[in-house]
Amino acid sequence: MYIHYNNLSPVVTVSQNFDSLGFPADHPGRSRTDTYYINEHTVLRTHTSAHQADTFRKDDSEGYTISADVYRRDAIDRSHYPIFHQMEGARMWDRRKALGGDIAKTVWSNVRQLPKRALLVEDSNPIVHPERNPLQAKYHSIEEVEAMAAHLKRSLEDVIFELFSKATESAAATGNTETPTEEPLRVRWVEAYFPFTSPSWELEVFWQGDWLEIVGCGIVKQDLPINAGVPDKVGWAFGVGLERVAMLLFGIPDIRLFWSQDRRFLEQFSSNQPIKQFIPFSKYPACHKDVAFWLRSTSSSAGGRLRGNSQDFHENDIMEIVRNVAGDSVEDVKLVDEFSHPVTARKSLCYRINYRSLERTLRNEEANELHQMVRKRLVDQFDVELR
Repeated sequence: MYIHYNNLSPVVTVSQNFDSLGFPADHPGRSRTDTYYINEHTVLRTHTSAHQADTFRKDDSEGYTISADVYRRDAIDRSHYPIFHQMEGARMWDRRKALGGDIAKTVWSNVRQLPKRALLVEDSNPIVHPERNPLQAKYHSIEEVEAMAAHLKRSLEDVIFELFSKATESAAATGNTETPTEEPLRVRWVEAYFPFTSPSWELEVFWQGDWLEIVGCGIVKQDLPINAGVPDKVGWAFGVGLERVAMLLFGIPDIRLFWSQDRRFLEQFSSNQPIKQFIPFSKYPACHKDVAFWLRSTSSSAGGRLRGNSQDFHENDIMEIVRNVAGDSVEDVKLVDEFSHPVTARKSLCYRINYRSLERTLRNEEANELHQMVRKRLVDQFDVELR
């Protein structure tokens, strides 16, 4: 029933990544500060949904999953990395093949085949809401959406139950007191918004004392299968960040560890072993260094419309410079001060860079050298005035 795709090329067209999914022309995700452009027409995919239209068009199965690396310009901290992994999936039904032409009846017959799990489920919102979570009334009846939503929610609840039950069993075996081992797993459905689905939801899990967002999902916007040449297909889709789930389940504190070659990390995990909590090894000392600078003002005779003015500079620009210079030797970068000059209106920014390797102690001389390179590139690329 489901085909699994794991080897799709990360290089996609702008049309695949944005246009096919209905992204507005002014959507911030299209910006070069958010997306890695190879050229005007080609990018590194920012989500697995870049392959959604093509997969619908192939029409090889009732359902599919796609697991892949995705790329985004983003902040530098313990939970963000320019490369990460997503999984998405969809389950579709064909109106031409429905029982008696009745999609709702067909989907409900499939719902009855799904396993029932011992979960405590909170789902207090209506299936649709005219403002918060609208029905695609042009394409779907409320009965069809109720059936597809039931199938979607039961399917994802089943996945979450399997995943977190194994984590709970492992916690009990290792004596981890932070993870409840006797109470039923609690999940809740929350209304959400996504460009590709309506109505939409997020599934949250109550885990170690907090509600945690795990997966986003919803009823596929019908424009997608229509534009893919399969207008009679209707169904649901979901997406999930794999590193996020792994960090929650294994207690991994820093996303950089997934790219580490340190045996102290790699040897803790195996596909042949049950889920278990990460055991921290030595944490090397931090080395904080600040970089402060003036952005050029658009009214400055020296600045004009240079790339360092406040309209052209984006926070992800300094993140990208730091990544290119220091790589995984930086744990996080934070804005610690900003102000505008009361007379000239020039803006000043100050960022604190935390140089800390996961694998060894960085000498202060090394950190200084990296920091000087960051400062130089800021001047060279954005014509800022260092303070």
